[in-house]
Amino acid sequence: MRRTESVPYSHLSVELGHVYAEDFGDDCRELRRKFERIADWAKAIPALAQRGLRPQRQPRVSYCFLVDDYFHRFGSPREVIPQVQAAAAAHELQIDYVARESTFARHDNVELAQLMVDTLVVEPPRHTTGSRPPLSESGWLSNGQRSPGHAGAPAMTLPLPWSPPLQSGDPRHSIFVDIELWSDEPNGRVWACALLASVWQMTRLGVLRHRGETVAQPYRLPPGEPLPTSWDELPSIVQLNPSAAPFCAYRTVTLMDTRYLPVELAVRTILGQVAVPPAVAEQVARRAQGEGLQLPNELVDRLSYVFIGD
Repeated sequence: MRRTESVPYSHLSVELGHVYAEDFGDDCRELRRKFERIADWAKAIPALAQRGLRPQRQPRVSYCFLVDDYFHRFGSPREVIPQVQAAAAAHELQIDYVARESTFARHDNVELAQLMVDTLVVEPPRHTTGSRPPLSESGWLSNGQRSPGHAGAPAMTLPLPWSPPLQSGDPRHSIFVDIELWSDEPNGRVWACALLASVWQMTRLGVLRHRGETVAQPYRLPPGEPLPTSWDELPSIVQLNPSAAPFCAYRTVTLMDTRYLPVELAVRTILGQVAVPPAVAEQVARRAQGEGLQLPNELVDRLSYVFIGD
């Protein structure tokens, strides 16, 4: 039997937003504004981290941010990361880890995005005709039953009557979501932001494994070692703070702009259909119970958000 590797856990992983190319225009003015807004909400983090712990227990909290180097390459790690750290520090925010979004598509010859897709367990919608191709061919994932198309209507018959899409779980009123996970383009497959963000969340929760082994674990930058000048040379996750709490955590909270709410709805839909390997799920639950924590069974219920408007 293949051994399931374990990882150290914090009680809470806090993401201080995503960082995109547009944040670095105008002398990083937008980046500084972003951290100014985040700092007000970050004051509530200690109380969130204490949730479920014994009163006298000091929670372990780690802070991270994600750089978009998959869809946009800008600057260099040696230029960008110190600017992000300085903008955060100006508002008394400590960044422990920085991660690269592109590495959640592929890392060390492991196709993480495809690994994520392979963990999805899609429930076949009721009363479907099979006219729509499966997820593996279409690249589309939904949270229920789509409206029927006309492809299944026999020749010389009237089109099938329209019926509304239905969300799984029989809610009173449906909120139907249909998510594109990838697109196949002339230069190859391009993974959607929502799928890469799902891999990122799985990594933060410490439940992503490849053949029982952990993937994309932090690289601790030795004292005095400069950051590389190329994004391709930067490890997937870099530990910036030598005394940081562990990167992975039992729960995550993400602070971000309201414009990312649709993407995170897609992330939650994807994670709601992920089958975590039983050995990994049991390992995490056992570790949490050893600290007096009762984790939700559903992976998606371990995620929290703060959406911040202007």
